[in-house]
Amino acid sequence: MTSYLIKRLLQSLFAVWGVVTLVFLILQLSGDPALLLAPEGATGEDIALIRSQLGLDRSMIVQYGHYFWDLLHFDLGRSFVQELPVTEIIASRIAYTLYLALAALVLAFCVGIPVGIITGIYRGKWIEKILIPFVLIGQSMPTFWTGILMIMFFAVRLGVLPASGADGFSSVIMPAISLGALSMATFARIFRTSIIEELNKDYVRAARAKGLSFFRILFLHIIRNASIPLITISALELAMLLAGAVIVETVFAWPGLGQLTVQAIESRDFLIVQALVLLGSMVYIFLNFIADILYSVVDPRIKLRGAEHE
Repeated sequence: MTSYLIKRLLQSLFAVWGVVTLVFLILQLSGDPALLLAPEGATGEDIALIRSQLGLDRSMIVQYGHYFWDLLHFDLGRSFVQELPVTEIIASRIAYTLYLALAALVLAFCVGIPVGIITGIYRGKWIEKILIPFVLIGQSMPTFWTGILMIMFFAVRLGVLPASGADGFSSVIMPAISLGALSMATFARIFRTSIIEELNKDYVRAARAKGLSFFRILFLHIIRNASIPLITISALELAMLLAGAVIVETVFAWPGLGQLTVQAIESRDFLIVQALVLLGSMVYIFLNFIADILYSVVDPRIKLRGAEHE
């Protein structure tokens, strides 16, 4: 188990280094930031001064060294537009995005998994024929369109929920449903497939032959075995929810990292955009690492196969 974790950790660290290096190279190829920051009518000397202040007149290797050293000290630079440290700006927004993403994930679990269990057990029955269309709608409907429809109905027509902002629990209901609709459908579809596969396995027939009730087998064995694929899917879905928050936060004017990303792109605040790309990549790598650990705990065969290949 220890060797398996060390191997996965080293792979994750290598991926982090690759992302950091790639972001640095993309920044170098995106143009001269001094030209974007220079005011209209700036002379060549003014642009050269800005380039010197930013350290862009140094060699690429020296810039990369300073860039990597600053990252190790959690120094992401200073926003040229807001004139504040980038870490401070992100810290003021990240709680809103995490709150929204976790609310969407919990909602997706609470709805998607029961739907997957019901449609897996009662496949071909009337209840499956009722639930499956809702799963397909949730999987097909664009996030922004779901948000707009909900605003028009619940906020404009009924007036029961706020259309925008982050003022209390009622403000997160529509953004969480809009953001989590696709994950609900994904969990329902994946869990339904897993339930059907487990129902057709020999251990279920053997347990029934021994006289165990169906629901005892379902809750003690089938659901546990069927939940293994959801571990990896959950980590990926949480990463997708954090990425999808860009659209949802824009639609609902939710003051999180997604809205900050759009604002930074519009104002060409490239240091904030760079920091958000790095943060998103780190979160994605970290969640995959956690998924690997949980996967090996739930299904010990994973690490055993890895040891055999080694």
